[in-house]
Amino acid sequence: MREIDTQVVVIGGGATGVGILRDLSMRGIPALLLEQGDLAHGTSSRFHGLLHSGGRYAVKDDKAAHECIEENKILKHIAAHCLEDTAGWFVYLKEDDPNYLQLWLKGCLQTGIPVKEIPLEEAFRLEPLLTRQATRVFEVPDATVDGFKLLWANLRSAQKYGGTYQTYCKVQSLWLENGHVSGVYAQDLSNGEMLQVHSEIVVNAAGPWSAEIAAMSGFDVHILKDKGSLLVFNKRLFNRVINRLRTPGDGDIFVPHETVTIFGTTSTEVELPDDHQVDEKDVSYLLDLGQNLVEELEQHRILRAFAGIRPLYESADASDHEGRGVSRNFALIDHEKLDGVRGLVSILGGKLTTYRLMAEKVSDWVAAKLDVPAVCRTAEEPLQNELATEVWDKARQLIGTAAADKMMERLNEQAGTVVEAIARQPLLGQFVCECEMVTQAEVLHALQDPAVHSLDDLRRQTRLGMGTCQGAYCTYRATPMLQEAFGGWERVAKEYRSLLSERWRGITPVLWGEQLRESELARALFMSVLDFKAEESEG
Repeated sequence: MREIDTQVVVIGGGATGVGILRDLSMRGIPALLLEQGDLAHGTSSRFHGLLHSGGRYAVKDDKAAHECIEENKILKHIAAHCLEDTAGWFVYLKEDDPNYLQLWLKGCLQTGIPVKEIPLEEAFRLEPLLTRQATRVFEVPDATVDGFKLLWANLRSAQKYGGTYQTYCKVQSLWLENGHVSGVYAQDLSNGEMLQVHSEIVVNAAGPWSAEIAAMSGFDVHILKDKGSLLVFNKRLFNRVINRLRTPGDGDIFVPHETVTIFGTTSTEVELPDDHQVDEKDVSYLLDLGQNLVEELEQHRILRAFAGIRPLYESADASDHEGRGVSRNFALIDHEKLDGVRGLVSILGGKLTTYRLMAEKVSDWVAAKLDVPAVCRTAEEPLQNELATEVWDKARQLIGTAAADKMMERLNEQAGTVVEAIARQPLLGQFVCECEMVTQAEVLHALQDPAVHSLDDLRRQTRLGMGTCQGAYCTYRATPMLQEAFGGWERVAKEYRSLLSERWRGITPVLWGEQLRESELARALFMSVLDFKAEESEG
């Protein structure tokens, strides 16, 4: 058993977990983050990608609305490279409740959310697909956020201050001694090695798995696992976030991302924290609802369907147990006060938009327990330094402006290494993934990262296979590089089967029309070029 010493263990590699790691590290507190999969493999990558203005909660959840608008402003300052400042529209339809409209306007005013009405004629000109059933349109400062970029930016910032992490490392139990948590016992899933990690404090930031971690101390945490299903369309239907101006419900938000649009969501309580299955009923249900905002929505091509789990915190005396009725606020639980276990804190609920605030509150608690006087600086210090102009200019000369900008956003301060590689060997500037403009040099750079254990990890770091072809072309183009990195064809074939199975799960519920033809082409490519058998390619 390998032994590790640190001051704080953070369990969970989602946005909140890496935010906590960054905050603690900036305060000079040694911390180790443990994640059972890859970073962002859970809720932080399985959502619609909306950076909330708070408008969605302005009527029924004013605290969450106020937190969202304040964190919206902060993230636009510290994480601009992870965001697209699209703005958002709340669209009021003919049949919608006029009383709710007035309550919403009042709520936005009271929580500090700026609202501007857009004339209908201008709205239809700017967003041609918007339904003509709209009677009023209001603009708020919504934006879109790339969860992958945000997590990696936080992690790299944490590393600069001494923070450490290990992925594919599952916590098996808490190390309890006389009512005090002295660390954790964990297993390295990549090689089976057991770890004994000694620490003074353990932070439970495991999202949908938080209840399981808390149960290791004997405490029952009420986490409602609320599954939300979403659809991905193959183009930007809108250039702004489009919300329906009514009580928040299913199928009332369109979020543009890069070259696609994400539409959702649903709300269904599930038992398992990794229940990500979407079926044809979910797709049909969402399409019916979506036509309230986009007429003839079913005529547009859907790339895939996916789902994420909202870990909603329910206090023990909560009277409303429905997913839409549970507050989007977060809660910090000091286990010493509730179950007598010292040195353990759980952070529950919340939203990605408020991840930084959640991390600040946890880190304040940890610092107080450790008598560390350092204060939070995460709201002021950007996640990355200003990139050197000469590196950016050189990248644009080598691979073009659009590709260079995308690469620089993904790699940030590591971009110089990739740019120099392309300068030495121009062929490395060829695109492996044309949808996301990922070069050979970037793929090779990512494969050298010890955190990249699989093709799925590579996808999350580079966005390889996340564009409109859904990996039909780029994955097999990467084969020679993957063979060298993963040690031969047998391992590569295993990775392909795993990735294709995951992609297939998202494609199956939308397998008709153009998507059916695209899937048949992809299957033919893998069966002919890579000699896969039918049962392998179908997962």
